Amino acid sequence: MVPTHDPQLLKGVLSLLLLRLLAERESYGYEVVQRLRELGLSDIGEGSVYPALARLEREGRLQGRLVASRSGPARKYYRPTPAGSQALSEGTESWLSLAAVVHPVLVRRLPDPSTTTLPTATEDT
Repeated sequence: MVPTHDPQLLKGVLSLLLLRLLAERESYGYEVVQRLRELGLSDIGEGSVYPALARLEREGRLQGRLVASRSGPARKYYRPTPAGSQALSEGTESWLSLAAVVHPVLVRRLPDPSTTTLPTATEDT
C-alpha cells in the first residue's frame, strides 16, 4: 500500500523541499516530481509542483533557465537564488525547531484508558 500524506502538511513544507532538492542539484519540473516520489512522497504530483516552482520564481527564490532538449521542447531548469538559499536556511531552522517540539509530544506513550480516571462533576479541577 502506498502511504498518503496530509495535503495540508505537504502544502506547508513543499516550498522548503523544492528549495532543498534544487539546492542539491539543478533540475526541471518533472525531474523534481520524480525525486519527490523517490523520497516516498508519491502523492505529490505535477499539479502541486509546477505552480509552486512558478511561485518561488516569481518571489525571486528560484532562477529558471531554458535548456534545449533532444527529445522534445526545451526544459526549464531551476536553482535557488541567494534569496532562495536564505529562505532555505531560515525555513530549515524553523522546521527543525518546530519538529523538535512536536515530535516528542506525538511519540510519547498514551496513558492506558483502563487505568485513567476522569474527574467527577463535584471535584475541583
